[in-house]
Amino acid sequence: MSRSRMTAAVIVAAGRGTRAGPGLPKQWRSLGGRALLAWPLDTFRAHPRIDRVVLVLHPDDMGVAAGYAAHPDVDVAEGGETRQASVRAGLEALDAGGADRVLIHDVARPLVDAALIDRVIDALDDAQGAAPALPVVDALWEGDGGKVGAIRDRTGLYRAQTPQGFHLGVILDAHRAHPGGASDDVAVAQSAGIGIEIVRGSETNFKITEPEDFARAEAILEHRMDIRTGTGFDVHAFGPGDFVTLCGIPIPHDRGLLGHSDADVALHALADAIYGALAEGDIGRHFPPSDPQWRGTASHVFLEHAAGLAAQEGLSISNVDLTLICEEPKITPHARDMIERVAHILDLSERRVSVKATTSEGLGFTGRREGIAAMASVTLVSR
Repeated sequence: MSRSRMTAAVIVAAGRGTRAGPGLPKQWRSLGGRALLAWPLDTFRAHPRIDRVVLVLHPDDMGVAAGYAAHPDVDVAEGGETRQASVRAGLEALDAGGADRVLIHDVARPLVDAALIDRVIDALDDAQGAAPALPVVDALWEGDGGKVGAIRDRTGLYRAQTPQGFHLGVILDAHRAHPGGASDDVAVAQSAGIGIEIVRGSETNFKITEPEDFARAEAILEHRMDIRTGTGFDVHAFGPGDFVTLCGIPIPHDRGLLGHSDADVALHALADAIYGALAEGDIGRHFPPSDPQWRGTASHVFLEHAAGLAAQEGLSISNVDLTLICEEPKITPHARDMIERVAHILDLSERRVSVKATTSEGLGFTGRREGIAAMASVTLVSR
């Protein structure tokens, strides 16, 4: 995936959801011990291909806006009197932010998953718009006074879902030109002549409408959520050389680092953190130092392998946090390049990669300038 394309999401949460029963609007009601709104918001924020999220709230709910806007990747917009007006408010909030593509999602579908999001984004490589849907498989009847009237042909009919994805400029122009009253964003797009590709939806991506829908969603969540964390630690001693490699970046130094591979202590710690989260041991299990074929190997190979194992298990990397421990060389001047390199290797937004450094205050082998240590942590989430 090209990181030059910025993809944003608009989550529409400005309705009142009266059909869901008395009490709080459904986006604020509890689902799995959290506000319903938190589930789709966290899914989009954790997705490695979503760079920014705009959360559209009802005017009466703007008092909580500051709490959500505190996240650097979340903006909050005030919704309008209709869903269409709220979507436009979210799109307008994105207009000056550099996004190329946008996925528009209803908060009432809290169980959207990363694989569905991927399908919509992938379709936008070749289409102006894309939306998930499921074929209608049940017989269709037309009611007549409580009795079955006409039988309708279900051939070619689909149940529409969100997120519905578009190129931002195209769908924003369509919303600005639309007179109102559209059922969803596909209807707005069609009125502007935008072609929409159908991608496979998900049965669990249903819309919470009635009170009993909460119980159905609770049952699904009990079997679905998978969050794993892992930590990694590595050490390499200084030896002959005139540079060290950290996070794949060569840094001039009066010594190098000793190791069987390229001795990139930072990427080794990151790879071990991912292996740990997967209960897959460490680098040595997968790339034994006794095997000469790995001598001098660039460490991004190890990190890519670890990330690939996570993907095979249906897990995405939500974020990585790396701390380098050394007296020298100075890390801060190179931290931005390191973040960019790790983000590229793992196909993550740079906002999900942390690289920082500390000294050991002159204590221990790092304090004596005998080498560099690194520790890392990662969070993996189900796709």
